[in-house]
Parts: sequence; structure tokens; C-alpha cells
Amino acid sequence: MKLSRYKNSSPISYALGATLSYELLKTKPQLITRAFLRPSDKYGDDLQKILTEFKQRKIEIVESTKAFNILDAKSDCLLIAEFKKESQKLDPEAPHIILVNPSDAGNLGTIMRSASAFGYDNLAIITPAVDFQAPKSIRASMGAAFHLNIATFDSIKSYKQQFGERPLFAFMLDRNAQSLAETSQPSTRAFSLVFGNEATGLPQEFATFCTPIFIPQSQNVDSLNLSVAASLALYTFRQI
Repeated sequence: MKLSRYKNSSPISYALGATLSYELLKTKPQLITRAFLRPSDKYGDDLQKILTEFKQRKIEIVESTKAFNILDAKSDCLLIAEFKKESQKLDPEAPHIILVNPSDAGNLGTIMRSASAFGYDNLAIITPAVDFQAPKSIRASMGAAFHLNIATFDSIKSYKQQFGERPLFAFMLDRNAQSLAETSQPSTRAFSLVFGNEATGLPQEFATFCTPIFIPQSQNVDSLNLSVAASLALYTFRQI
């Protein structure tokens, strides 16, 4: 299999570093196609244990400095796991997080990490959006991406057509929005929390079919960072 820099259109992606590679091995080993090991005179005990588990699962390990120059030239990590992208389905009976046109891999990764921490397993992404399977997104999630069911939709309409009339809570500025602190917990687990783009937020039309919610804050800042706002909301509606 030819090795090349990651592209969004590629059927494969990479978990950069021993920690992410091991997280992938624990959660979805069937997706791993091979691993790249940076040549070294000495590997630590933790890495040796990880390599042993890769070998026990009969996953090919390729020693190659060139692979690291191509895939992760800016870091000094010792292990990279190559894996097949997969199409995933969301659980219709579970709570969902919906991100509308997220554009920053760091924010996306942080939200995935918060989602996993607070008991959410399902993430819907409305495109256009940053690639959730890109190495940068995976690294920002610290491997949490491997614990989630993640699916993309070309519009919120497509999402609603698939999942029907479930309660939708949209975090946005709207004159009729209620404070997060005063929001009642939904009586069903089949609800969705909706967040907009980092720069533009959610279009006003979302207030017509969602319950708009705002997070109270001082006047000293214009707004909260998307990942911070999402983390506060996920904690409030937490599933743990």
C-alpha cells in the first residue's frame, strides 16, 4: 500500500502517537491496517507493551523513518497506526450532539473529548465541516473520537428526516432563548443538543424548530469559545 500525506478524500487515516494508536487498538482494532514504528536504539516499557499487543493481533509493524517524515514531520512520536475510515450510524434512541458547520479541528476534537467524558456516544456533523477523521481532529480528541458514533449530514433537514421529531436544544442568541441554568432536563433520552459554527453561530431559523438556549456570561467578552460552550452544555445535560 502506497504511503502518502493524508487527504480528506483518502479511505484511510492515521492515529499519530503511541497513546492514540493504543486507544484505537483497544476500541476498533479491526480498522487498523498497519503500524509505523520510528527506528530507535531503545523503546520504553510502555511502548514495548503496545508493540506486543499489535503483534499478538498480527498487525503489521513497519520500521520506517520515511513514514514519519511524510505523516508527522513536526513531532517526535514513535508510533503511528494506519486505519480504514468507517461509515457509522447514530443510535436513534440515544442523545445526540449536532455540530453545524464546525470549521476548526481543535474545537471539534475538544468537543469529542467532552462528549465521551460526559457520557455521549453519538455525534452528528452538518457539512460543510472540518474532517472529523483527519489526523489533526483525532489528535485533538485525544482518542475520544474512537469511542463515538459519528455521522455526517448535508443539512439539518436531512438529519431531521432521519431521526424524526425529537427535542432539539439549540445554543444561540435569540430574544426568546432561555437560560441554560433554567432549562429543564428532557423526559426522553432521544434528544439533541445543537451548536453552530465558531464564527457565525446558528442561523436564526433554528429558533423556529428548536428550543433556543443561551449561556449567561458577563459583558467583558463577546462570546464563549465553541468548545467551551459545548462542554458546559454537555455537562449540564450529562449522561453519566
